[in-house]
Amino acid sequence: MDFARSARVEDLVTRARALLDAHVVPLEGRLMAEGFNAVAPDLERAREAVREAGLWAPALPVEAGGMGLSLTDFAHLSELLGTTPLGHYAFNVQAPDIGNMEILHHFGTPEQKARWLLPLVAGDIRSCFSMTEPQLAGSNPVMMDTTAVRDGDDYVINGRKWFTSSADGAAFAICMAVTNPDAPSPHQRASQIIVPLDTPGFRFIRNIPVMGETGEGWLSHAEVAYENCRVPRANLLGAEGAGFAIAQARLGPGRIHHTMRWIGIAERALDLMCRRAVEREIAPGRPLGTRQTVQTWIAESRTAIHAARLMVLHAAWMIDAVGPKAARDEVSMIKFYVAGMLQEVLDRAIQVHGGLGVTDDTLLSFWFRHERAARIYDGPDEVHKEVIARRMLKGYGLKVSR
Repeated sequence: MDFARSARVEDLVTRARALLDAHVVPLEGRLMAEGFNAVAPDLERAREAVREAGLWAPALPVEAGGMGLSLTDFAHLSELLGTTPLGHYAFNVQAPDIGNMEILHHFGTPEQKARWLLPLVAGDIRSCFSMTEPQLAGSNPVMMDTTAVRDGDDYVINGRKWFTSSADGAAFAICMAVTNPDAPSPHQRASQIIVPLDTPGFRFIRNIPVMGETGEGWLSHAEVAYENCRVPRANLLGAEGAGFAIAQARLGPGRIHHTMRWIGIAERALDLMCRRAVEREIAPGRPLGTRQTVQTWIAESRTAIHAARLMVLHAAWMIDAVGPKAARDEVSMIKFYVAGMLQEVLDRAIQVHGGLGVTDDTLLSFWFRHERAARIYDGPDEVHKEVIARRMLKGYGLKVSR
């Protein structure tokens, strides 16, 4: 295993960093003060600069309109993009769109690709993924009340979803709904269906306030309802009843994207921590960095980030070399380990900044609000730990019930 950056990746990272510094980082202050919609026009100009530089959609295969980077190579770039809240969006590899692009590329029909994938890859539209329901445990994806019932050549969808992230302004949702309630396995009951958001019966209820902040546009989490929402059966993705399998196929690479983004955030937080430790004096001639406690936080953060990076690159390498199923344990390990590392580094950085750390004058408070959910979405920490422990104990002959 060799996780060193190739000459190509080094060049991509260098060029991408220059684009971020020139077009994206200057938008951070306005994002904090005015919100996503205020910076969207300037962000589109940044995206155009990325297109012109030939760095557009690096995680997608060439035949889908991307650069065709391997998962391991993209991991290096994803870390860099994660150092700014708008980095992934500027390069058109932001969640949930990148996951939906991957689903459409692998499971979409030619007609679905022409109507939805091509404009999504071009950056002309946005999308959302609609699975989690407010009354049921999101950690158990086979528990679902939303139904899609056949009626002639249509599906009629009824149900309520929340944390349909980025629905505000999206063109379509990929909705998970039960189509086969009598299937013998609960993993074969739900399907994924494309729902244009201008379909009668789709109702946008609200952007959910999260940690005291109501997001907008791409940086939003919506509650929505499907009320006799009728869409053609031609909008079905893959086979009927294959919704869970499609979702699982998306999760492995998606968790590499997320965790490397978190490592990028942690790197930026550590940089801010070190700068503050050098610049802020607790007494004349005595910077914060002279305190042993602060030095310990810096050393522990540096070490934890390094360990997290190696873990994620190893998981990405396994997926590239062997496939997602072979890396199940590794993907679960990085999911909870990196999420926990991120929380610790952000907390230390805020502490070093003191009162400044809890204001919106730095990015730390933004990330502390937005990334606390990292330990919850895509499977909470506790579920991933249980999965790993069950597999280990099974090897020792212990049957562990769920």
